[in-house]
Amino acid sequence: MKIGLLETGNPPGDLAATYGSYSAMFEALLGPEHSYSVYDVQKGELPADPAENDAYVITGSAAGVYDPLPWIEPLKAFLREAKGETPLVGVCFGHQIMAEAFGGKVIKSDKGWGVGLQAYEVSDRETWMDDARHVAVPGSHQDQVIELPAGARVLAGSAFTPYGVLVYEDAKAISMQFHPEFSPAYAKALIEARRGTRFTDEQADAAIASLSAENDCDRMAAWIGRFLEQETRG
Repeated sequence: MKIGLLETGNPPGDLAATYGSYSAMFEALLGPEHSYSVYDVQKGELPADPAENDAYVITGSAAGVYDPLPWIEPLKAFLREAKGETPLVGVCFGHQIMAEAFGGKVIKSDKGWGVGLQAYEVSDRETWMDDARHVAVPGSHQDQVIELPAGARVLAGSAFTPYGVLVYEDAKAISMQFHPEFSPAYAKALIEARRGTRFTDEQADAAIASLSAENDCDRMAAWIGRFLEQETRG
């Protein structure tokens, strides 16, 4: 499968030198059996046509979907063009920009930061999922989807993040707020990089401690893989 990675952000500081880029994290998550094309969306790189790849993954970013950045609107336009034609997977910022592009709403939540291991309850099921009732995956976000677009259905979430995992029944698309591509080591390093600026010491310590528990990143990789196989066959 040819997967286009729409890279909308980069690890802060020198973390990329140790842990790799966000696109590299997704390549590791989804596996070497696929071929990948990386588009630096922040520099204005987007596919000329959605048909350039069999599917697309939209990565996380430090940006907000509401920020007045020159690459935000072209990305939304591309997603609307690809909707229903090419399978899409959005993660964190990707989850939010898909919701905005398709008619939903995202805000900087007054709930504050969701960071560390984020646990969602599975409320609905698709054929590419297994029978897990709960999933726990590293997360790092303050922005949240607060209004669903038409055609979106919630598959999993929590009291903190009600719209945690979405499927778009009219779009060959899924998205999730947490980060299955983050290893616990990277998630911990990211928290340390933001300690004292975005997070208090107490928040950082609790989040780092949570990341020592078992996670479902491999399960989410399998879900994404089966979704993409199903949609590219169809």
